Amino acid sequence: MSTPQDVPAGKHAARDTEAHDTVSQGTQPGTGTEPGTGTEPGTGIEPGTGTGIEPGTQPGAGTRQSGVPLVRLTKAGKRYGAVIALSDITMEVGAGEVTCVLGDNGAGKSTLIKIIAGLHQPSSGTYEVEGTEVSFDSPRAALEMGIATVYQDLAVVPLMPVWRNFFLGNEVRRGPAMNIPFMKKTCKEELLAMGIDLRDVDQPIGTLSGGERQCVAISRAVHFGAKVLILDEPTAALGVKQSGVVLKYIIQARERGLGVIFITHNPHHAYPVGDRFLLLNRGKSLGYYEKSQITRDELTGLMAGGAELEQLSHELEGVGGAAADIAHELEADVGESISHQPGPGSA
Repeated sequence: MSTPQDVPAGKHAARDTEAHDTVSQGTQPGTGTEPGTGTEPGTGIEPGTGTGIEPGTQPGAGTRQSGVPLVRLTKAGKRYGAVIALSDITMEVGAGEVTCVLGDNGAGKSTLIKIIAGLHQPSSGTYEVEGTEVSFDSPRAALEMGIATVYQDLAVVPLMPVWRNFFLGNEVRRGPAMNIPFMKKTCKEELLAMGIDLRDVDQPIGTLSGGERQCVAISRAVHFGAKVLILDEPTAALGVKQSGVVLKYIIQARERGLGVIFITHNPHHAYPVGDRFLLLNRGKSLGYYEKSQITRDELTGLMAGGAELEQLSHELEGVGGAAADIAHELEADVGESISHQPGPGSA
């Protein structure tokens, strides 16, 4: 009796052979941190007072199915010596829903990603995966639990073909050689499942648009068993059209039953696809809402930071001239954003 020689990777392995090796998704953690200062954010909103939901009390689509969210952080914090990067962050994501994490530069988004992805351990609070408290010692440990991260650099090699990037670090082998036909076929099928039909998966991935490269990275994570998909500002460097393409792929990932954590600083990208919204400022939570509890204008107002805009308008008025005209426009924006901000415990 002959022994199968192929060593495929991913969830479709059974269709090709019976034996397979344990593999990981192959994305690489980022390197930058966004430590905050631990001070109260100057937005005119008391952090935590606008929290709209208590995690676990109003489950979304995913938690209705299983009763337990895929990922839950409870009062998680992270310190780097005397620097407080995160403080008392509570959030969750269930299967088939998108949790958006919004914040400006330095809000603590990268630190939060690294905790969930297993690169760092929280200094305080708890981190649960499917109801079990965990303490990951590496990103690979998180990958083995189904938590995959797609960073801004996408971990792709521009001059390599699409199929080669798809299986980068997880190559399927037949004996000593790679099983290239199987990898090409699987890559094309997975991309089709995400709604992208490439004429040739042999083309270099660098010839694809930014949105299409994001799709390859997302499809790769899904294929290698991701249950929770963390997207690190996938629309940050894209134009309007390509941003829309990425948002479509996020919706498709949600419809396939994944829990998606969408990191962004753009509320106009987050609101159409999000089910829950966590707002960060200088390492603290400004609020945690379900979509039914907050409008897009309110979300934008919280992101804008009324106090900062008001201070800037006063500074511009002092300059005079054209700057004073800009200051008057800012004052109007401040009044509008404050009128749109949800009150404490809004429903």
